[in-house]
Amino acid sequence: MERRSFLRGAVIGTSAAAFGGTLMRGAAYAAPAQPGAGPYGALGAADANGILLPAGFTSRIVARSGQTVPGTSYTWHNAPDGGACYADGTGWIYVSNSEINPSGGASALRFGATGTVTGAYRILSNTRQNCAGGKTPWNTWLSCEEVSLGYVYETDPYGVNAAVRRDAMGRFKHEAAAADPVRKVVYLTEDETDGCFYRFVPSTWGNLSSGTLQVLKAGTATSGSFTWQNVPDPDGSPTTTRSQVSGAKKFSGGEGCHYADDKVWFTTKGDNRLWQLNLTNSTYELAYDDSLVPGGAAPLTGVDNVTGASSGDLYVAEDGGNMEICLITPDDTVAPFLRITGQSGSEITGPAFSPDGTRLYFSSQRGTSGSSSGGITYEVTGPFRA
Repeated sequence: MERRSFLRGAVIGTSAAAFGGTLMRGAAYAAPAQPGAGPYGALGAADANGILLPAGFTSRIVARSGQTVPGTSYTWHNAPDGGACYADGTGWIYVSNSEINPSGGASALRFGATGTVTGAYRILSNTRQNCAGGKTPWNTWLSCEEVSLGYVYETDPYGVNAAVRRDAMGRFKHEAAAADPVRKVVYLTEDETDGCFYRFVPSTWGNLSSGTLQVLKAGTATSGSFTWQNVPDPDGSPTTTRSQVSGAKKFSGGEGCHYADDKVWFTTKGDNRLWQLNLTNSTYELAYDDSLVPGGAAPLTGVDNVTGASSGDLYVAEDGGNMEICLITPDDTVAPFLRITGQSGSEITGPAFSPDGTRLYFSSQRGTSGSSSGGITYEVTGPFRA
């Protein structure tokens, strides 16, 4: 089974051999991704920024926490986390959350056509521990609070409209969001050791002010079929959302979430897994599990944020591990794409591609200092494959 038809297709799953024949007879499941040579070759020596990259790729620092963004008068926020990119005329915008509590919020960097930073500004303030989030098809940024009874805030990357709290999307320890324009829903992860996976069905697509919160129901196996059931009380009080529906499937620390071509992928940090939902036939399976890599030689650990490229490659950032962004190719090969050195007390956050796919943005949340005030936001440019 080739995954290019999934992300363009699928990355993934569990095999009947690996899981003792627990899969339904006749179901088509790919094997979880395994280590191999990446499409860009081996990593080179660390550059001036301490980043190991394949040949042809270069890095630059575009912002540092607590410091004025070069070319602007704006001070970049602490603990940069989830992010996304937006087209902006001949340039583009990169949005980044701030995972601190209190204050939190999100900021944006504006780039001109040549990649020069032309502006920086705040788009969300006075929220709590804004970890990840997601981009909507109508070009807003959903910033999620990773706290008990946290909210989702819909923000304007362009800095024109005020942010709006979206209560109907539920109150829980939000992590990431991914919009599905086909089914007209938004998927949501929950960062709890016994967290759930949700979708929000707006009453009107493009308007998140009202709708229905649903939770994924499935068995305890690592593959199978799933259904959705309404969460009776999305406000999570007095009973938490993850405890309201019998049979809701539990996931160990939901993190990143990415949608493309009738599939949604999400990560769980508690067990270093990447999951895939096939939305056309309502089945789920494993895309990656570090414990299934023979010999304990898994290149990807500390599984966290995830994004995708037009090539069908998935880029997965590490929280810990050896500070790498690894990619999983359409032929189910996992390999390091970059590594940050000298920052073992940090994590990689917010991977997102520029609209033309030639630049990858991400942050080291705590940088070399290991403190939230030491965050560094980077750009990598190079021959990313289409």
